[in-house]
Amino acid sequence: MTPSLNHPMEEPPKKSNPAPDPPQSEGQKTGDGGILTWMKNLLPNKEPAQEDDSLREAIEELIEEKAENAPQSAVAIHERLLISNILQLRDLPVKELMVPRADIVAISLDISKDELYTLLAEKPHSRLPVYRDDMDNIVGIINVKDIVANLKNENFEIRDIMRDALVVSPAMRAIDLMLQMRQSKVHIAFVVDEYGGIDGLITINDLVEAIVGEIDDEYEYDITPQLIERPDGSAICDGRFPIKEFENRYGDVFAENEEHEEVDTMGGLVTYITGHVPSRGEVVRHQPSGIEFEVIDADPRRIIRLRIRNLPRKPGHAGENI
Repeated sequence: MTPSLNHPMEEPPKKSNPAPDPPQSEGQKTGDGGILTWMKNLLPNKEPAQEDDSLREAIEELIEEKAENAPQSAVAIHERLLISNILQLRDLPVKELMVPRADIVAISLDISKDELYTLLAEKPHSRLPVYRDDMDNIVGIINVKDIVANLKNENFEIRDIMRDALVVSPAMRAIDLMLQMRQSKVHIAFVVDEYGGIDGLITINDLVEAIVGEIDDEYEYDITPQLIERPDGSAICDGRFPIKEFENRYGDVFAENEEHEEVDTMGGLVTYITGHVPSRGEVVRHQPSGIEFEVIDADPRRIIRLRIRNLPRKPGHAGENI
């Protein structure tokens, strides 16, 4: 008999209850072997936000503990790496993942079809930014699929097939951008600086690669920055050659707390020393080490190639010159 809503004090007749089933743990209910229960038991009673942070820390500690103390298969190692990368997305700003402005392949709104097809043959990207006048005035995105769909239409214009562009702050979290891209179905975003200028570009592929690692397709080629030593003792170096790799070859010649905090590449180091982007032919000296840099090639935004003189002796070859 169900109690009447009009008589809240009325109680239903007592019935004999069958023996209760043995209690099941949360792990038994979900089939997770008790892992979720174990994680939750690590946490004291806290506010939801604090509980989320504590659970995240517990997962990170579990990953580290497994990595240090237990033999793991290749699959298990890969799974730990994926989980760790996902956790890092929470605090990773999109600026850390974006393609820098200098590497953006974009087209003018006034480009001719012949020029467009030539560019696509040389740079086979699936999407291209469209700008008016200059790169800071992005007006949209074109998808190669839309171009192919209009090949038989000789009268189509770029503006007719453009899609909206997504603009984000460099401080936006990568995980938030991934969610926004998923909801908006826009898979490319532009990172703007405090003055509204285009600082870089980020795609859904960049976000996925932050989790699973580099994903190369059939159009990507190995263009690793090079440093080539010459018979006269100097070296020719790409501007993007990593400082860490340089020091792996020649020792720790740059101040750890000085240059390393600001830049990662040799070109960035020279720009940091001078306080501006040096022009072609400019010679820059790193005073503490005596290394001399000559700018062989540069554009207004970056150093492309350097000649390096007064290279230090390689570690382990103290009596030999390079």
